[in-house]
Amino acid sequence: MRVLVWMGAGAAVLAVTVVLSAQAPTDGAGLFTDAQAARGKATYDLQCASCHGVTLEDGQFGPPLRGAAFDRNWGGSSVESLFSFVRSNMPPSGPGSLSSTQYAEIVAYMLQANGAPPGDTDLPSDADALVALRIPAEGGEAPAAQAAAQAPPERRDLNRSFFGAAGPLPGESGAPSRLDDLTPVSDATLANPPAEDWLNWRRTYDAHGFSPLDQITRDNVDELQLAWSWALPPGTNEMSPLVHDGVLFMYSFGDRLQALDAATGDPLWTFNHDLPPPPSTRGQTATPKKNIAIHGDVLLVPTSDVRMLAIEAKTGRVVWDHEIADYNEGWRITGGPLVAGGKVLQGMTTGRIPPGGGFIVALDLETGEEAWRFWTIARPDEPGGNSWNGLPLEARSGGSVWVAGSYDPELNLAYFGTAPTYDTGPLLVPIDDPNVTNEALFTNATVALDVDTGELIWYYQHLENDQWDVDWAFERTVANLDINGTTRRVVFNGGKQAIFDVLDAATGEYVFSHDMGLQNIVLGIDPETGAKTINPAVVPDGTVQLVCPHPGGVRNWIATSFNPVSNVLFVPAVESCMDQVPVPEGEQGVLTSGVTWELRPRPDSDGNFGRVEAIDMDTREVVWTHRQVAPPSSATLATAGGVVFNGSLDRRFVAYDDATGEVLWQSRLSDVPSSFPVSYGVDGRQYVAVVVGNGGAHAQTWPSLVGTIYNPPDGGASIFVFALPGLVRLR
Repeated sequence: MRVLVWMGAGAAVLAVTVVLSAQAPTDGAGLFTDAQAARGKATYDLQCASCHGVTLEDGQFGPPLRGAAFDRNWGGSSVESLFSFVRSNMPPSGPGSLSSTQYAEIVAYMLQANGAPPGDTDLPSDADALVALRIPAEGGEAPAAQAAAQAPPERRDLNRSFFGAAGPLPGESGAPSRLDDLTPVSDATLANPPAEDWLNWRRTYDAHGFSPLDQITRDNVDELQLAWSWALPPGTNEMSPLVHDGVLFMYSFGDRLQALDAATGDPLWTFNHDLPPPPSTRGQTATPKKNIAIHGDVLLVPTSDVRMLAIEAKTGRVVWDHEIADYNEGWRITGGPLVAGGKVLQGMTTGRIPPGGGFIVALDLETGEEAWRFWTIARPDEPGGNSWNGLPLEARSGGSVWVAGSYDPELNLAYFGTAPTYDTGPLLVPIDDPNVTNEALFTNATVALDVDTGELIWYYQHLENDQWDVDWAFERTVANLDINGTTRRVVFNGGKQAIFDVLDAATGEYVFSHDMGLQNIVLGIDPETGAKTINPAVVPDGTVQLVCPHPGGVRNWIATSFNPVSNVLFVPAVESCMDQVPVPEGEQGVLTSGVTWELRPRPDSDGNFGRVEAIDMDTREVVWTHRQVAPPSSATLATAGGVVFNGSLDRRFVAYDDATGEVLWQSRLSDVPSSFPVSYGVDGRQYVAVVVGNGGAHAQTWPSLVGTIYNPPDGGASIFVFALPGLVRLR
C-alpha cells in the first residue's frame, strides 16, 4: 500500500491517490489512547489549526478533517494512508519536519475527533504497522469485504471531494496530468535520450553535461526570464534534476523526492523516506546526494541510510528497497546511481572507517538484489595488493566514489573515479621491500568495469600516493577526439589539480594530458605513459610548504561540460593555494602524515579567484578564460545554442558565449547554487533549471578566501527555472 500526494499552496490538498490493501483490514476502533490523542491535539493546535480550523472543520485554507467530508475522503481507508498523507504535507512550513511519533499522535486525535473510541495501546508510528489498520467509515464499520475484494487495487482520487467536480483541478489548466503520459525509459532511450529530456546525471551516459536544445541562443539569452520556482526542504542541495516527458523529478535534503510539472512547477506527488536516528559516526543521518536515475517505470533513489529504492515514477510507490550497507558503520552515499545493462551501479564513500575502503555495487534492476561488488582498495594477494606499503587490509582505507559513473554501451564498460586515502602517514615513506610499493591502488584512478560481471577490465592511476588530498574522483567524460589526425574513442577526466588525463576508452592506454597551469605538485608528465614527476618541495617534511591548489581544488565535484560538436570542454575552476603546515608532535592533523591546511591566495593573485575556462580537446589549446572574484560553485552546462551556464559563490547564475566567454546574461539567486544545472524542453519551450542550497563544499570552503561575499546563513533551498518569454517553439 502506498500513498501518492498532490500538494498545493499552503496546506491546501490537491489530490491523494490511495491503493487499498488486499489484506483483511482491522477495524479502526481502539487503536489509540486518550493520552496519545491529547498530545496530538496539542501539536495540532500549534501546527495545523491555522489552516484546518480549531474544530478540524472550520479552516480557511485546509479541508475539513472531521465529519461527513472526512468520512467521504478517508472512511474505510488504511490508517497508513492518512498517516503518510499528513506526514508528507504538514505542517505547510516544513512538511515532514515533525517526528513520526508526533504524526501518529495527530492521526490519533483526528480519529478521536471523528468518533473512533480509544483503547489501551498507542497508535504505532511505523507506517508498515499501520497498513492493515482501517479508518472506520460512517457508522463505525470498516468496509472490509469491499476493500478485500479489490483486485487489482483501484486508485481512489480524493481531489473532487476536496474541491468539487466542476472545472479543472489546480495546476491542471484543463489538461490531464503529465504523469498520465509518462512513458517507460528503455536502455536505448538512456543511450540516446530525446533532446527534451535529461535522463542521466550529466544527461547522457558519456557525461557531457550538454543539451542539444538550441532555442536559447547567444543572440536571445539576454531575454531569459524566470518561468517558475519551487521551494525545497532546507539544507544542502547538490542535486541534478531528472526530466522525462515533461515531469521533473527532484530529490532533496532529508530524502524527499518530488515530481513536478516541468513547465509550471506544479507538484504532482511527494515521497518522504523515513530516516533513522543519526549514528555515532556523524551528527545527522541526512546527506546530500548528487543524482537519481530512471529506467523503465521506476526511479532509482539512494538514501541517506545507505539503501537503494526503486520508486514508481507515476505514483511515488516503493517497488523495492535494498539495504546496501550498514550506515551505522560509517558508509555513506553522496553521489548517485548509474543504470546500465539491467543493473543499478552505485559507488560508496567512506573515510578511515570502516577499514578496507570503498566499493562499487551493482543491483539487479528488477529485484534490487546485489549482483556484484567491486572493492576500490586492492586486496592483498590480488592485482594491486602489494601497492599499500605492506599494510594489511584492515589498515587500508579510502577509495571513495563521490559521483556517478559513466558508461559506454558499445564496450559495455562503466567508468568510475576513486578518491585517495586520508590515512597518508603509513604511505609517506616506502618500506625496504622490492616487491612492495606505496602507490595505494586503486586510489586516484579510473577503473573500467564490465557491467555484467563487475570484472576490472583496466585501470589507470592518475596520481599515486596522494599526500595532498587532490582527488581524481570526478566525472569521466567519454568522447571521440582527433588524435594525430585519427578519431579515437577516449575517456578523460581531471583531478583537483586540473590536470586532464586522456585515455583510450577500450584499453586504458595513455593518450595525452592537459595541465591548466594552476598547480605546483606535478613538475612533469611523461608523454608516453603519463607518469607524473612529483615536486619534492611539497612532499610533507615537517616544514611549512606552499602547495597549489588547496584541497578544495582548482576544480572539484562541480562538473565540467563538453560540447561534442566543437569538442570544447568548459571547466569551472578556482585559483587557490594553501600553506601545508605540520601539526605539533603527538597530533594527527587533517591527514595522518601530520599536516594541516591553511587556505591562502596564489602568490600572483589579483583578487580574481573564480575562473571558467574553455579548452579545445582536439588542439589542446585554451579557447578563452573568464576570470572573476567569485569562485564557481556549480557545474557548467553547455548547450547547442552557443551558451554555457554556470553558477558562482556570489549567488549569480551566468550565461556565457561559448565561443568567446563574454557574459551575456545573469540572474541573482536566493542562495548559493552548489549543484548541476540542466536544460530541457516541454511543449515546444526550452527551460534551464538550477538548484540552490548552501552548504556544499564550495560554499563552505571559499568564503574565507574571498572575504567580500556574504550569503544567507539559513541554508534555504529552491529550484529556479528560466525560459524565454512568449510561446516560442523548439526548432
